[in-house]
Amino acid sequence: MDSYLSVLYNTFMKDERYMLIVNGLMFTLSVTILAAVIGIILGVVLSLMTISDFRPFKHTKSKKLAFLRDFNPLNKLALFYVTVIRGTPTVVQLLILFNLVFTGILEAPVFVVAVIGFGLNSAAYVAEIIRAGIQGLDKGQMEAARALGMSYGQSMRVIIIPQAVKKIMPALVSEFIVLFKETSVVGMIGGNDLTKAAKEIAANSFRAAEPWLLAALIYLLLTTLFTYFMRKVEKRLKESD
Repeated sequence: MDSYLSVLYNTFMKDERYMLIVNGLMFTLSVTILAAVIGIILGVVLSLMTISDFRPFKHTKSKKLAFLRDFNPLNKLALFYVTVIRGTPTVVQLLILFNLVFTGILEAPVFVVAVIGFGLNSAAYVAEIIRAGIQGLDKGQMEAARALGMSYGQSMRVIIIPQAVKKIMPALVSEFIVLFKETSVVGMIGGNDLTKAAKEIAANSFRAAEPWLLAALIYLLLTTLFTYFMRKVEKRLKESD
């Protein structure tokens, strides 16, 4: 027992290697939280674009432009974005963003690239969650709100979105958990996240099992806490109905 405690001490305490875990965890959480904020904001915009009724040519009387009457550029643009992002791996998107955009065209720290990359990725999934939540509500509620004299924007803000939030909150928390775990690939562009910290400790201490098990335990602990939070929120929302 004493000998194994000595192994653990040499693995994590020697040269203050435990700070790699601490700093890696802070990096991972910071990227996750900021990317989630970007994902929610952009996801709301994309979802509203998807369900919008913006048809600039719907009143055209030209027979040549008749095929454009049902064309909705906002809807097409949002669907294109969601399809591309959901249809390609996160790590590929991150590498393209890092190597082509923020290296060849712009210059930005790895942390900024990671936040933007994961934020753009999360937005596509958040958009579909919000869209499904809004379209899952009874259409009569929008019609009733409009009949009361509310504009489309007021109806969405006062009637539709508050109800949709109750339905999609568990899914949004689940997306946050997925995002948290997906950040484990950020080391491929040089990010000093939790996974890379475990890798460095394993390389420096010549002990692979303990660093990787500790990283897995931290991921498991935090995802369990997030899941517990999700269930508490879901229960609270059900009680408020």
